[in-house]
Amino acid sequence: MHELKQYWVAQTLEKDLGDPLAPDSIMSFRRVMEIDESEEFPHQEIDWLYKWKLQHYYVPANCGGKFTSFEEFVAFVRVLSRRDQTIGIAFTTLFWSFLTWMAGSEEQKQKLARYIIDECGAMCLGYSEREHGSDLVGGELTATKVPGGYLLNGEKWPINRATISGIAYILAKTEPAGGPKCLTLFMVDKRELDPSQYYNLPKILTHGIRASDMSGIGFKDCFVPDSMRLKEEGDGLELALKGFQITRMLCAAFSHGAADTALRTTLNFATNRVLYGKKVIDIPQPRKTLVDAFLDILICECETIGAARGFHIIPEQFSVWASVVKYFVTVRLETMVNNVYVVLGSRFYFREEHDYGIFQKVLRDNSIISMFDGSTIVNLHALILQLRQLSKYRARRKPQTMAEIQSRLETIFSLDQPLPTFEPQKLELFGRGMDDLLQGLEIALQQLEGLKEDAALDRAVLAKLLDLGNLVLEELNAHDEQIANSKFEFGHEQSPELFEIAKKYCTLHAAAACLHMWLYNRKNLGDFFAKGEWLVLSLHRLLRTLRPLPYFICEAYVENVAQELLKLYREDKLFSIVPFQLARSQSKTQEDKTHANSELQLQA
Repeated sequence: MHELKQYWVAQTLEKDLGDPLAPDSIMSFRRVMEIDESEEFPHQEIDWLYKWKLQHYYVPANCGGKFTSFEEFVAFVRVLSRRDQTIGIAFTTLFWSFLTWMAGSEEQKQKLARYIIDECGAMCLGYSEREHGSDLVGGELTATKVPGGYLLNGEKWPINRATISGIAYILAKTEPAGGPKCLTLFMVDKRELDPSQYYNLPKILTHGIRASDMSGIGFKDCFVPDSMRLKEEGDGLELALKGFQITRMLCAAFSHGAADTALRTTLNFATNRVLYGKKVIDIPQPRKTLVDAFLDILICECETIGAARGFHIIPEQFSVWASVVKYFVTVRLETMVNNVYVVLGSRFYFREEHDYGIFQKVLRDNSIISMFDGSTIVNLHALILQLRQLSKYRARRKPQTMAEIQSRLETIFSLDQPLPTFEPQKLELFGRGMDDLLQGLEIALQQLEGLKEDAALDRAVLAKLLDLGNLVLEELNAHDEQIANSKFEFGHEQSPELFEIAKKYCTLHAAAACLHMWLYNRKNLGDFFAKGEWLVLSLHRLLRTLRPLPYFICEAYVENVAQELLKLYREDKLFSIVPFQLARSQSKTQEDKTHANSELQLQA
């Protein structure tokens, strides 16, 4: 397997954080459970991350930081979140800075960069309101123009890190009459406000991420200068929606971290617990449950990594792709966590005992991720509004268009290819019917046909991939026909049927992502990835939710995936298509050395 330099930051951070099962490590499971019980903000751990200079990776290189790619970003946020989503989320409120990198003046960018890098600053996002939720246009916080600036009046709630942050992005109504141009976005530097003109709301008690600074902020005739306004009056809603395209995709990293820990701690139990004369892992039903969980991680990873790289190639298509990732990945991995707790038995419910009770915390914390930055309904609705255009565009593709799609797909999914600099100005509110992943499905099937001459590839695996790939295409064609025959519904009066159709689109999207990822990385991600048995099972698993299919497609494949899962678990490697080494305790390292020495003596 080739070394991929975009994972170096994540691997280095992982090593420096140490084994989370070692009680004295930074962010050990014991420590994060103590934080959770106290419900006190994790200042010490956040300070450690600043001293490690992780904040540099939230600032683009052209603003003096070290951010280079979303693929790198997703990897290190995943490392944080496998230890504690509370800390991962609290630190990663820094990614709201992308609103400034996307729309700020040069002066605003430089000011924010210095604040993050040199002053260890943090920011929060004030969009929603107690009475209006995700109805941003219905918000009541106003910004009234006065000489030199605006007067803010109203409250934003709930906000993560509302109190413990120096900068708040506030969406305010500048046009009382309403409409799409009624909102303006402000980068409010609280350090420069009159303290008597704004106030923090009380901490909100939550079931999960209990140590978060979850609260709100209010303004009363609070003067903010023109220099705190992002772009022009009336641009706020457009900026907010484009910003969501970035943050919705990045939320998937939180889910991946939780999924790794949920599966790993369950394996800690299943490989040691003996029931009915066997270890739990050797009982068929729990074993299959754990294999399915591993497959779900791999499926979601193909979607997430593809999207992280796609931002750099096709940002104009992310009104579609970001909504797919935010719905599919977060919901799929939330379901996966709920599926594996049956293997853990009653211990999943304990706040101590097994692995310090980390599973119970993961279960609570992770359930909020699918609600962040737009709920499942909000993201599916965003897709529904574009399904007709997507189907029409696919129907009228031309050979030249297909060649262009193939070129883009190769750059997106070839993990050893460099990525260009992200250009946020290319984000669009609507993708104009373009979605390279599914519109390039026939290209993937042609590439599969071309592999018939590859002697290194198992014939049976390839035959199954072709069969399953063509079933995905059949379902996509049926989807397009269903959309063509459906009645267009305006606004928020969408039928439940259309939401189910949008869910199907997301499933097909994930299947295409898996195919593209495998086709472009067969020779650089190791033998397990290259063999493709995991891909056969993954496509089968996805298609079974859309049409009747046999429960098993090949028991041998299931067992081979189980062996890979156990191998990664025993070697302390990430459950991933890029399974890099995780931090290990000294005792585990010594065990490996002892085992290696024994092997050498036996060979001698």
